[in-house]
Amino acid sequence: MTTVTLLHPGAMGAAIAAQAVTAGHEVLWVPEGRSDATHRRAKEAGATACDSLGEALERSEIVLSICPPQAAEDVATTVAGHAFAGVYVDANAINPQRMQRIAEEIKPGAAVLDGAIFGPPPGGQRVARLYLAGNGPAVDLVEPLFKDTAVHVRRASGTVGSASALKMAFASYQKAARTLAGVAHALADAHGVGDQLTAEAQVMASNILSDPGYLPSVAARAWRWAPEMQDIAATLRTANLPADMAEAAVAVMSRWEGDKDQYDLELSDVLAHLRSQGD
Repeated sequence: MTTVTLLHPGAMGAAIAAQAVTAGHEVLWVPEGRSDATHRRAKEAGATACDSLGEALERSEIVLSICPPQAAEDVATTVAGHAFAGVYVDANAINPQRMQRIAEEIKPGAAVLDGAIFGPPPGGQRVARLYLAGNGPAVDLVEPLFKDTAVHVRRASGTVGSASALKMAFASYQKAARTLAGVAHALADAHGVGDQLTAEAQVMASNILSDPGYLPSVAARAWRWAPEMQDIAATLRTANLPADMAEAAVAVMSRWEGDKDQYDLELSDVLAHLRSQGD
């Protein structure tokens, strides 16, 4: 049995903790200052309350930090103040630069793993994937926590920061796409064509993010798409809707201006042009 401290039992953290408890491990948490909802989630997950963070850390081989992203560094600073010497897993949705700062804050003494969670809170038929990057022996210690559970541990390629980068890359599409869908439906609704928009969307190709091979054709057509996005921005403004994302798309497409009608470009070149400054 491995003992783990969870910071803190939110919806995702509690669900992850419940899987470790199911696998026969002990999960500790610190109730001080936490809400009634947090108390309920921790109890349902089977976590054991500790009187203080110091007590929990002293008893634990592993710390799982699964908290609101904006609190990740403060949580790490608090743990660092207790000279924790086990494995510290930061599984928050933060950028690689923040992850590197957290790794420096926790050291020396602890092994720091960069974690990224994909999927819904695990349990029942729901499965989550936990990517880990960093020290190999530390990953070896964390993996058994979730053996035969609904948390599937995967090793991210690269060093600390790479799992966070993976999460940022995925979320940059996932969350922006859903936000953009809200704007698109609001515009269609303003013109009474919401049902037709839904019908057209249902026959479109899905899983765009899973097929990067189509991106050279996007770059090749960006010179035609950018003016269309400008018209879309004007239409949105007329409907009193935010045009920021359409205007941002125009700015992104400007980096592909030199790729006009070059449908045979290599994907690596297309991606490199986005990293350029367009000058």
